[in-house]
Formats: sequence, C-alpha cells, structure tokens
Amino acid sequence: MSNCSKASAWPPRVVTVPGLHGSEAAHWQTWLERQFAHTLRVQQDDWEAPHLARWSGAVRDTLARERGPFVLAAHSFGCLAAAHALQRGELGAEVVGVLFVAPANPVKFAFAGTFEAHRLPVPSILIGSETDPWMTLADAREMARRFGSAFVNLGDAGHVNTAAGFGPWPRAKYLIDTLVHCAAPQRFRGAPRDPAALPAAPRRDFAFAV
Repeated sequence: MSNCSKASAWPPRVVTVPGLHGSEAAHWQTWLERQFAHTLRVQQDDWEAPHLARWSGAVRDTLARERGPFVLAAHSFGCLAAAHALQRGELGAEVVGVLFVAPANPVKFAFAGTFEAHRLPVPSILIGSETDPWMTLADAREMARRFGSAFVNLGDAGHVNTAAGFGPWPRAKYLIDTLVHCAAPQRFRGAPRDPAALPAAPRRDFAFAV
C-alpha cells in the first residue's frame, strides 16, 4: 500500500529557483515552467539583494508549503541557494533531483554569505559554460565533483540566460525528464534517507551542442 501511495504523487513537481534579478518572461526557466503541470517558482523578497541564508530559506519555505516530491531547476545564484538548503538538510526527502545551470561562483558572492560545496544527498546534473562570466568551466566542473553531480559542458553558452539566447530550451526539459526517470526506481522501492547510503553519482562529462 505504501508503494501505491508513493506512485500517486508521481511524477515530481518541477520547482524553478531563479538567480539574481529573477527570471523574466523570455528566460528558459519561465519556458520550462510551461512544459510541466503544477510547477512552482521560488520567490525572493528582493531579487536584487542575494543573501544565501534568506534565499535558501525561501527554497525551504516554498517546498514546505506544497506537496512533493520535487525536482529543482536552479540557475546562477539560485543554484547556491538550492544547494545550501539541501546541504543543511532543510528540504527533507521530497527533493528527488536537481538541475544546476550556470551556477554563480561563491567567491564572487562572498558578501551574500559563506558557501561551501559538499556532496548532495540527491542525484543532480550541473551544467557549465566555457564562456560564463560568473563561473569558469574549471570551477563549474570542480563544483560538480564536490556535489557528486553529473557534469555537462555546454560549450560557448555565456551565462545560459536570455542574453545568451536561452529562451525555449528543450534540452533543459530533457535533463529534467532524465532526473525524474532516474529517481523513479528508488522512489518506488523506498529510497534510503541516509545520504551515505546513496550510490555515488557518476562523475562524467557530457558535451552538448548549444
């Protein structure tokens, strides 16, 4: 019966976690929200004032008000906020996967709070860009290693935002679908809650054409 209960809440809801300035109507996160039913967006009190504790708290509070499970799609400073909440154990077991796109470099946002990248308790994919002004490809790859994320080199993709040409972005939907597909077997079996009991995420690099 417990498995039937879990199945009734599947597939997970997609939750977007925007970065600095939020994500406008033409942004890929806004497009992604239209590709799935019952999506959510984490809202911040001030999109112009990144603050790690407050922004990660908004991620926590948004999910606490809703029924899961969830898959997060985070961008830029939103990646740091989502990862911070996960690393602090604030999101429970209802997050089953995370897509990190063009994370902001914590060093450049040191004024917003101290962030340290540690292994995450859920499967994740991290996308880096060779021309991102906010995070070098080498730093993005190292963050993926620390998170235990699969790593994607998107090539010459800037900050993977509207200015870089990322409005409708089918590959983002494909990667979300991939996370959902990978999470399903564990979900229906009853996934272990102890992060140490989770299998290590594959540390592979993928190169996609933009």
